[in-house]
Amino acid sequence: MSAQNQSQSVTVPQIMRRKGLQPIVALTAYNALMAGLVDPYADIILVGDSLAMVEHGMASTLEATLDLMILHGRSVMRSARQALVVVDLPFGSYEESPEQAFRSASRVLRETGCTAVKLEGGVAMHETIAFLTQRGVPVMAHIGLTPQSVMTLGGFKTQGRDRAAWSAIEADAVAVAEAGAFAVVLEGIVEPLAARITENIAIPTIGIGASARCDGQILVLEDMLGLTDRAPKFVRRFGALGDAAREAVRQYAEAVGARSFPADQETYLPKK
Repeated sequence: MSAQNQSQSVTVPQIMRRKGLQPIVALTAYNALMAGLVDPYADIILVGDSLAMVEHGMASTLEATLDLMILHGRSVMRSARQALVVVDLPFGSYEESPEQAFRSASRVLRETGCTAVKLEGGVAMHETIAFLTQRGVPVMAHIGLTPQSVMTLGGFKTQGRDRAAWSAIEADAVAVAEAGAFAVVLEGIVEPLAARITENIAIPTIGIGASARCDGQILVLEDMLGLTDRAPKFVRRFGALGDAAREAVRQYAEAVGARSFPADQETYLPKK
């Protein structure tokens, strides 16, 4: 069942029960306006740390701060009525220790009103995910191409092209599932490996550049709408809003220059 057919918010148990059934629809949103557009159709809205680049023009997701994520999380929650809202824990806010992760996650949940947090990492984050979930914090995991570790990975590289790397990625998937994550994002993973992981773990997999073999899909909304200049190979442009916006701005500038805007119907006139 998709979120648009439900009378109340999607819950963590509902997402978990979707394993192997109707694909889970997930998209990012960073503000109330976009969240309002996405909410009727999405099961999950992710307030991703990709907002650092998409919304703020920063060089990478590493520049996102906890305060910035909370600010955008609060904005999204003003419009989200049905979708389950997940907020990313940004780089540096959870890696030091499980206790640090709990302090960060509790702030996010308390100050935004969202349902869950997402963090990157597999085996290395097993203890942290278990610590959080045992204390009532729902966690979505993220493995494969993990943008916060892009410098360690040597760039935005597809994971699993070399079969020798499969066992480590599979171990990451098993670790986050066993630690209590309710779902896991598989990013930039070759199709056979994504399919194998999806078949072998009990929690839903949400793919981004990991094929249709996953239990659901997520994209950055602005990429999907055609608002960004460049997008990865795995993105399908479902709209061309960037072109439409540029044309609208051009027409506005032309109308202002020609003094045809505002016209009488857009102008306040005195009573006769």
